[in-house]
Amino acid sequence: MSPRNTLCAAGLLLLTGFVTVRAEMQAGEQFPALDPSVLVSEPVPATTGKVTLVDFWASWCAPCKASFPTYAQFHAQYAAHGLVIVGVSVDENQAKFDAFVKQLAPPFAIVWDAGHQLVGRVKVAAMPTCFLLDRAGRVRFVHHGYHGAESGQELRREIESLLAEPPPST
Repeated sequence: MSPRNTLCAAGLLLLTGFVTVRAEMQAGEQFPALDPSVLVSEPVPATTGKVTLVDFWASWCAPCKASFPTYAQFHAQYAAHGLVIVGVSVDENQAKFDAFVKQLAPPFAIVWDAGHQLVGRVKVAAMPTCFLLDRAGRVRFVHHGYHGAESGQELRREIESLLAEPPPST
């Protein structure tokens, strides 16, 4: 096969691979269960019937660190009204995960996706990424990155709108 044909064949295979790879979860999709058997650390909180913010973060990510005080405020203000926040670390190294958690001491649930099973199912491409779920566990909002007060205000509006919705009928 000529070098040109080899390059064309490789390009076609590469393109085919990109087409078949599943994209990140989108609004309207059911979020996977937060399975305690794959998430290490403190107990995974119950999310059934709750508005849930699932934030994927890493210890090396500066915007991730910047988001934690805002999430702590949300936890203090809205937990009693039905908001659950779960920070999911994708760190490769447990020592870095432990040091980050010790330094920031978040008041909301923090878990470590040591085997990257959850992040793999959700197809998170960048840190931080947070998914805001309604009481039925469906993705309603997706946020890539954390942009300070602007992100905080947008998330607050979305959380308040979801908390105002009636619980799903059973």
